[in-house]
Amino acid sequence: MLPLSVVMPVYNTAPWLAAAVQSILDQSFGDFEFLIINDGSTDQTLEVLGSFSDPRIRLVNNDGNRGVIYSLNRGIDLAQGAWIARMDGDDISLPDRFSKQMDYLRLHPEVDLLATRVKLIDQDGYDAGVWRDDKEVIDEKQILGHLPLNNCIAHPSVMVRAELMRSFRYRAEQLHSEDYDLWMRLAASGKILVKLDEELVLHRIHRGSVTRGSQQNVFRKLADAKKKFVDWAEENGIHNEFIRITKAQARWDVIRARIKSIVS
Repeated sequence: MLPLSVVMPVYNTAPWLAAAVQSILDQSFGDFEFLIINDGSTDQTLEVLGSFSDPRIRLVNNDGNRGVIYSLNRGIDLAQGAWIARMDGDDISLPDRFSKQMDYLRLHPEVDLLATRVKLIDQDGYDAGVWRDDKEVIDEKQILGHLPLNNCIAHPSVMVRAELMRSFRYRAEQLHSEDYDLWMRLAASGKILVKLDEELVLHRIHRGSVTRGSQQNVFRKLADAKKKFVDWAEENGIHNEFIRITKAQARWDVIRARIKSIVS
């Protein structure tokens, strides 16, 4: 079995795609397969991808635009590695990202998910500020305590055990919160989530990015994601302190969403 599969769904990210792909191919840890799921792109995505000939690349074309969750789950199903690393088609992984993550995982076999910190950049590659939740929430205890409040893990920075990804998968009902929902389900199930305290991914924020682009009322979005997560936990008979705190926070998010709507 390969040690690592890289799963990267792409949809109309041609302006940044070559840099994203090259950043993976240039990793100092090179023993991986690179699954690129083209989700019916209508720009120059295929032309960009056609310029690469690295044998580690496995290009998979969806039959039309099926959405990021479908593409992510398809990548999980096709992955042959023991670990799955996420990547996005408009981000950049620094050269030692994989080697530092794999080294940490070898030394900490109890870990189920390993993220890294990210540096935010804009569509032109310039500094785009600081994501405080990412910067300030690092170790397992901090992550477990913060997830009921808000997401603190950058999706394209993670490595996750492949068997867990196949078991938990991404849920279609959590569109635009599919990563946050996955982190909460893993945490609620007793899995160990940690983060390297080092910026190893340049995470691009631009007009087309889902991460920041569709959040009109962030409190309403948080409340909705947490409610769907709590419903999942109750359906699966999971009852613990993490669930209780998240449920309480969801109620508070509803109140804050209403206040924000009134004052906006």
